[in-house]
Amino acid sequence: MNRTTLSLIAGTAALAAVTAFAAVDSPSASGAAAAGTAARLPVERTSLVCPAPSTSDLAETTYTSFTPVTKGAARGGAARLRAAGEQSADGGSGKDGKDGKGDKGDTGEKGGGKKAGQPVLTPKAPGTPATGDTSGGDAPALLGTADGAFAPGWTLQETTEVAAGTGRGLLGVTCAGADTEFWFPGASTAAGRTDYVHLTNPDDSAAVVDIELYGKDGAIKAPLGENLTVGPGASDAVLLPTLTGERQTDLTVHVSVRSGRVGAAVRALDDKAGGDWLAPAADPAADLVLPGIPKDATDVRLIAFTPGDDDADLKIRLASPDGLITPAGHESAHVKSGMTAAVDLGDVTRGEAGSLVLTPTGQAEAVPVVAALQVVRGKGDQRETAFIPATAAVGTRATSAGNSAKGTTLALAAPEGTATVKVTASAGSEGGTPAAKTYTIKSGTTQNVDAPVPTGLKGTYALTLEPVSGGPLYASRTLGATTRSTPAFTIQTLPTDHGLVSVPETEEDLSILQK
Repeated sequence: MNRTTLSLIAGTAALAAVTAFAAVDSPSASGAAAAGTAARLPVERTSLVCPAPSTSDLAETTYTSFTPVTKGAARGGAARLRAAGEQSADGGSGKDGKDGKGDKGDTGEKGGGKKAGQPVLTPKAPGTPATGDTSGGDAPALLGTADGAFAPGWTLQETTEVAAGTGRGLLGVTCAGADTEFWFPGASTAAGRTDYVHLTNPDDSAAVVDIELYGKDGAIKAPLGENLTVGPGASDAVLLPTLTGERQTDLTVHVSVRSGRVGAAVRALDDKAGGDWLAPAADPAADLVLPGIPKDATDVRLIAFTPGDDDADLKIRLASPDGLITPAGHESAHVKSGMTAAVDLGDVTRGEAGSLVLTPTGQAEAVPVVAALQVVRGKGDQRETAFIPATAAVGTRATSAGNSAKGTTLALAAPEGTATVKVTASAGSEGGTPAAKTYTIKSGTTQNVDAPVPTGLKGTYALTLEPVSGGPLYASRTLGATTRSTPAFTIQTLPTDHGLVSVPETEEDLSILQK
């Protein structure tokens, strides 16, 4: 799933166009090496969308923007943010759509169209975080673009603290690029849950979207989720119970875009157990990793769905600090085609760091699935909830913004082979000197590492992860804030920050491109 809009300089783009269909990364059929190699170049333009953070009058939201310093990046440029519904700086309409639901009636909250006045923050030069904040329940969704030196790896974190009421606690989401398809295993229409699908359209033309729901018995009829229109530059939030009268504890939400593109996220709120953002799960795959289960988790629930025609049989393992183990009584899961399955894993980590690893069982066919974890800390009326969707590996680099000296936990998992990674802490948003550490994570393990903190830190800071050697590395960041006796928390996975793009090289004469 390509969640970032990428644009290279004209010459490079032309080069990519000429060689787009060449198999340059693998040997030819005769065994000879390919004529060209793929160069990794910094992107020159990117875009992000942030959902409207909350409707609670008690909400306090902080945004943190950060671009890592990238070798070879273009000079100059800027990063800009505006509220959904406002006119874009280049003269685009940015006009708010009706309500994102066409003529099918009101099915959600009011989203776009709220004027933000001055930008919530002004991004700083690469290497330095910038922060801004809002309060109350009227903050709009945000649309962001970055170019030049500000584009490679631009990361924007939205973190909201709600002191009381439905969905109280800490809600966090990494703002992401627009796309055309999203999977959300872990949503719910159960009593006590209030889940919204947030759709944000960054473009100057309307997007048409379908929302499909899948429960324990298969597809759920939801005609009001079909053919939804999200206006140009607008944002809408669709309340799931308005799409169906069925009350189901575990749902998989599928968002598909017929025309245009949108950013999507689910705000999942619980009357008694807090709430958090449910980010999109990684694309359907036979092997999945869900990193960074808190060591003090009291209840962990796996929700999985297979979109294909075949059932999936999954082997469940936990990557612990000592290696891969099989949770007693939860060795496997059977996921029927087109149906959402759930497995209660209880306090599976038992006081140690852990990541869930899903693979096909035995000789079972490799069937693609999507999955997420619902994680609860605390007990009784002191429970708090967060989600961990299956995620892609860190790749070349991953970036996490909005960290604090005492509230950040960095989890690193290496399920397929020992991996070494360099972690760099940026300067603080209000002062401090960058710092870096290198960690080696043994094969099959998860470690909650003592992440570096800028010397003389003032404000918040960013973490940049760069694998050095070894197998694939998976990561997540947990933010904590003590608002009650049980610390509120939110978890964001750390896949690639899309700062670099592979562009094939060729030895052919491209002078014709200049004519």
